[in-house]
Amino acid sequence: MKAVVLRRYGSAEVLQYEDVTQPQIKPDQVLVKVHASSVNPIDWKTRKGMLSLLTGNKFPLILGFDVAGEVVAVGSQVSRFQPGDAVYGSTSFPGGAYAEFAAVPENLIAPKPANLSYEEAATVPLAALTSLQALRDLGNIKSGQTVLVNGAAGGVGMFAVQIAKALGTEVTGVCSSKNLEFVKSLGADRVIDYTQQDFTEDNVQYDIIFDAVAKRSLSSCKRVLKPQGIYISTLPTPEVLLQSVLTAFLPGQKAKFVLQKPNTQDLLYMKELIEAGKVRTVIDRSFPLAELAAAHTYSESERAVGKIAIAIH
Repeated sequence: MKAVVLRRYGSAEVLQYEDVTQPQIKPDQVLVKVHASSVNPIDWKTRKGMLSLLTGNKFPLILGFDVAGEVVAVGSQVSRFQPGDAVYGSTSFPGGAYAEFAAVPENLIAPKPANLSYEEAATVPLAALTSLQALRDLGNIKSGQTVLVNGAAGGVGMFAVQIAKALGTEVTGVCSSKNLEFVKSLGADRVIDYTQQDFTEDNVQYDIIFDAVAKRSLSSCKRVLKPQGIYISTLPTPEVLLQSVLTAFLPGQKAKFVLQKPNTQDLLYMKELIEAGKVRTVIDRSFPLAELAAAHTYSESERAVGKIAIAIH
C-alpha cells in the first residue's frame, strides 16, 4: 500500500510517500480502507520531534490520527463492525492514518455521520473531541453560561463555538479581522477581532475561557474570568501545568488543559449533533496524500480557516 513515512524528525521534507506493507490487525482492531484523513497540529509537532519523549526514536513512523473510510476486515474480538461499514474516528498514538489502510482499535471509531463525505468526516474526530472534552468534561459547561473561545476560526475553535452553542451557552469568538463573518456564521453571539482589541482588556466576564490556540494563560485572563471560572488550554505549557496544580486545591478560578481521549461514545455524540445540523465542519483546503508535506507546511502557517483534509482513496 501507499503511505507517507517518517524516518527521522525534521521539516515537512522528511515526509516520504512510498510503498509499505499493509498493517496486520490485532483481535480488537478493524482494518480500514482509508478514504481520507486530516492534519492536526499534533501531527507536525510529532514530525518535528517535539513529542519525542512520547514517540521515542522508533522509526519508521506513519503519522495521522483522523481516519474516515470503509471497514475491510475485523479482528476476532470485534463485535460492533463488519466489512463494508463506513466509519470515522482515530488511530491510536502515534498515528497510522496517512496510509491507504490503517489498523484501528474498535473502541476508537464509530459509524460515519450520514450527511458528511469521507473527507468531511475525517476532519471531525480529533478537533471536535478536543473541544467537547474541554468544554463538557473540564469546563463542566452548563446552559446559560458565558464562554469565550480564543482561536475561534481554527480547527478546534470552530467546533468549540458550535458545541458551546449547541449546549445552550452565550459564545464569544476571538479571531482575526478576515474571519469575523466566518465565526459569526458558526453561531457566535459576539466576535472580537484580536488585531483591534485584546479580549483580556474587555469589560465582560466569562464562565469558561477555552484557549484553543494556547496563546494565553490563567494569569493573563484572570480579570475577564468569573470568580469560579475555568481557563482551559490545549497545550500543557510549564505555566499552565503549574497553574493547574496550584488551582486544583484552591477555591476560585481554575486552570486546566485538555488531552483528547478518542472513544466511540463521544464520536457517536458528535455524529448526532452533526446529523441534527447543530455542528458542521469546514474544510479550508484538501490535499492528496502524496502532497502531505505541503499540507503540513500550510497547517504550520496557522492561516487555515477550519480544517485541512487529506484525500487518500
